[in-house]
Amino acid sequence: MKIKNNYYSNTIAVIANLALAYVAYMLCRVAYVWENWSLFAPGWDNLSVATLLKGSLRFDSSAIFYTNLLYVILMLLPIYAKEKEWWQKMTRTIYLTINSLSVAINLSDAVYSQFTGRRTTSSFFNEFSNEGNLGSIFFTELINHWYLVVAGAVIIAMMCILYIKPTTGERDEMPKRRYYTTQSIALTIALLVGTTAIRGGTPGAVLRPINLGSANQYVNQPHEAAIVLNTPFSLIRTIGKTTFADPGYFDDTTLEAIYNPVHQPSDTIHNKKNVVVIIVESFAREYTGFYNRTLEGGSYRGYTPFVDSLLSVSTTWEHTFANGRKSIDAMPSILASIPMFVEPFYMTGYSLNRVSGLPAELAKEGYSSAFFHGAENGSMGFQDFAYSIGFQKYYGRDEYDADPRFGGETDFDGTWAIWDEPFLQYFATKMGEMQQPFITAVFTASSHHPFVIPEQYKEIYPEEELVMHKCIRYTDNALRRFFATASQQEWFENTIFVLCNDHTNMTNHDLYRTPIGVYSGPILIFDPSGELPKGIMPGIAQQIDIMPTILGMLGHTSPYVAFGQDLLKTPADSTWTVNYANGIYQYLCGDTLVQFDGEKIVGTYKLSSDPLMREPLKSHPLRHENKIKAIIQQYMKRMAEDHLTTAK
Repeated sequence: MKIKNNYYSNTIAVIANLALAYVAYMLCRVAYVWENWSLFAPGWDNLSVATLLKGSLRFDSSAIFYTNLLYVILMLLPIYAKEKEWWQKMTRTIYLTINSLSVAINLSDAVYSQFTGRRTTSSFFNEFSNEGNLGSIFFTELINHWYLVVAGAVIIAMMCILYIKPTTGERDEMPKRRYYTTQSIALTIALLVGTTAIRGGTPGAVLRPINLGSANQYVNQPHEAAIVLNTPFSLIRTIGKTTFADPGYFDDTTLEAIYNPVHQPSDTIHNKKNVVVIIVESFAREYTGFYNRTLEGGSYRGYTPFVDSLLSVSTTWEHTFANGRKSIDAMPSILASIPMFVEPFYMTGYSLNRVSGLPAELAKEGYSSAFFHGAENGSMGFQDFAYSIGFQKYYGRDEYDADPRFGGETDFDGTWAIWDEPFLQYFATKMGEMQQPFITAVFTASSHHPFVIPEQYKEIYPEEELVMHKCIRYTDNALRRFFATASQQEWFENTIFVLCNDHTNMTNHDLYRTPIGVYSGPILIFDPSGELPKGIMPGIAQQIDIMPTILGMLGHTSPYVAFGQDLLKTPADSTWTVNYANGIYQYLCGDTLVQFDGEKIVGTYKLSSDPLMREPLKSHPLRHENKIKAIIQQYMKRMAEDHLTTAK
């Protein structure tokens, strides 16, 4: 569309085209909410549409002026060259390219956010930097979510058609003084408005630029912050940021008294049992029947008959949680007792910090160690992290393919990794060749997008309510076969097995869609010798508790740093869990959950009477506020100062 050229036509065009960008962002937001409706539906009635709109416009303004700043400057520069046709074509191309990319990013994140529970940040590029299969995955998702592709095409076409372009070549006769004056004033005003928008408000109203956590003031729960955010903003605001800094809540003496992550040598008898940690991809607590005997009026059976049978002879806890929402969060939590705060720490500049990992600690006791992951070597950064915490060997797809006893590339799932069933058999076989005592860990892969199972199992495990269910049934059977093979090995009886998830995934029960419910994953410890109590123990267990609990069972003889607790020596009413999402820390102890934004408590819930977190309390226990502050401060301080070990 063209408008008549005069002193103000470029200004009018800029205003109109930026308004068009706002419309595009809002349409993408509608698509985002629609695609993730199951996550937002439970609390939607308690949200204010007017407040959501206000917050959305604030974050959209920041992103739109960030990304369109070059366009605005080129359109308003006080020079006659911009009245030429070639200049206007150039600015139009810049505008459409930038905003089309923003539309594509926003709509793509509508799909990816289903697996992370938040808008994507810049850590994504580090997280998947070693993946060679992203092209095929992206193409698959284009087909599966064709309607979002159509929506994106319509929005981009709308911007192309409705773009306002001044006619050119009509200003040569305009008095230069007036032309330069009007254009300079317009550019100055635009830069002032743009600076204000990028910061998120006027300097008097906003002491510092808005960040991802600022979105929580417009919603009731942390996961709802994704509604008012947009993905370009999330990416831009996390590029090159200093992730960890000591918040200074307490002086050192007070901090140590409230919470100290240094664990002293165990007072138990030294016990050199083998340790096997099994991390099951995307395994939600909801998928089991064992933990959910009262679900659906007592009729719920779950999808994991073998894991249910294993739970019945293992030690587990009343409440069990992951500490993050992505695979990359799980490795540090499970194997080094480091939770995910703000960003996965080994995707930040602190990844070279010295770490007290399970294999490194047990190496002091003469343990051999190996990590197993059936994906391409280097995938997800697992290989690098495994070595950084002390694993001596790494077995990935390359090593599997090279072993003539197994199927090699014929067992590749076509997207991510070797199918779970053959790779777990490989895992069991290789452990039989290791020097004892050993510690190993395996990360499964089949219960994952694109949610397919081997051809021979498609009739055995047909489609059910969620596409994930057949994958979980397949992996459950793969675990059954693994334990059948392992139980025939001479090392089996002298081994402690830990089984947990990396993070949760799809769900169809409201209890597992709450801000704390989305972290609910199984944690069990199985000791074939029968030395551990069996069944559900009272209290809370989390991934970062695995390392100190195992070291306590083994009678570890050295001090070490771990942010979790030894569950077998901690009173049930003192157990707790912590996690972070969208600028909010959550801390659960007993049945009281508090949400903390880094400065103040923003929500408190009594889960025994309000399991769906619909009615926040008006006050909170001071001890909970002090505890979450101390955990955060110890984490940030130790990260920044490289004090994740007791070594001097």
